[in-house]
Amino acid sequence: MARRGRTLTCTAEDRVELERLSRSHKESKRAIFRAQIILGVLEGALQEVVAQELGTRPNTVNKWVQRFAENGIQGLSDAPRSGKPKTVGGDLRSRIMKKLEQSPPKGQSSWDGIRLAEALGVKKSSVYKVLEKEGIQLQRTRSWCISTDKEFAAKSADVIGLYLNPPEKALVFSIDEKPSIQALSRKTGYVQTSSGKIVKGLQSTYKRNGTLNLFAALNVATGVIKSKTTQTKKRPDFQEFMNDLMKDIPLEQEVHVILDNYSTHKKNDEWLKAHPNVTFHFTPTSASWLNMVEIWFGILTRRTLKGASFKSTQDLSEAISCFCEVYNENPKPFVWKKTRS
Repeated sequence: MARRGRTLTCTAEDRVELERLSRSHKESKRAIFRAQIILGVLEGALQEVVAQELGTRPNTVNKWVQRFAENGIQGLSDAPRSGKPKTVGGDLRSRIMKKLEQSPPKGQSSWDGIRLAEALGVKKSSVYKVLEKEGIQLQRTRSWCISTDKEFAAKSADVIGLYLNPPEKALVFSIDEKPSIQALSRKTGYVQTSSGKIVKGLQSTYKRNGTLNLFAALNVATGVIKSKTTQTKKRPDFQEFMNDLMKDIPLEQEVHVILDNYSTHKKNDEWLKAHPNVTFHFTPTSASWLNMVEIWFGILTRRTLKGASFKSTQDLSEAISCFCEVYNENPKPFVWKKTRS
């Protein structure tokens, strides 16, 4: 015979809250379920009957009835839990950091999560948790370049001064080459990945159709680009490009040209004598990032060269010319924002 169990009573306020919980569409299923248990028992139903109607065990009904009788509505909340016991010692972080300072295993250039776990005798998951928490990404790399130029401060100040405070009525150009641009031909299109996403697809095999060199001059004040593709990047090619750049510039116009230390840009004394209105300014060694035209080369690469297919160097040259033409329709000068870090 079914047992009726303990008599259950509640305050009017608790009754109202139980009714609200039992009809709620926003509360958790657990909260709604427990409220329905208590309401059923309050109506006088046997615990076994309530359990059958709600599709649970009588012991479960008895548990929440006891919790409600002892603590009211608060008794229907989950009790605090101790959580999963720690399986990793608190010193694992320091052990990982110390191990990363040591040489990686023989035959490897760097540590990875698996090798760290093996060396420390712990689970891989434990190592990965520490690495994630500390923001350590062993497989990502960043490069840096440190200039050893003894005149770095003076040279960089000279170049940056041309960006921020150029001489009045003078033209300032940032000039460089993008060498050995390959004319690669291959099939391209869009493919659907196993995850269902649509991405650009490139055939893994390709044909080499030669290379081109690109000279580019960025007008720092206007953002306009003057470019020329050549088969080589020798000093005569550079001087010819400079001649093309100077064609439409009056001889009395003051011109300042920012260049890196590539050999082609040096030993142009005769050309400079023939163009007394032009002054060359060289970036410090290992600091070509001070040359603003490098920013434009990055834009060209992303928009026109990356993932493209060119049947010939002529096809490549026309694509570059087309991009420059469109770019110059709405040029925007770059703003120097680099600060000391």
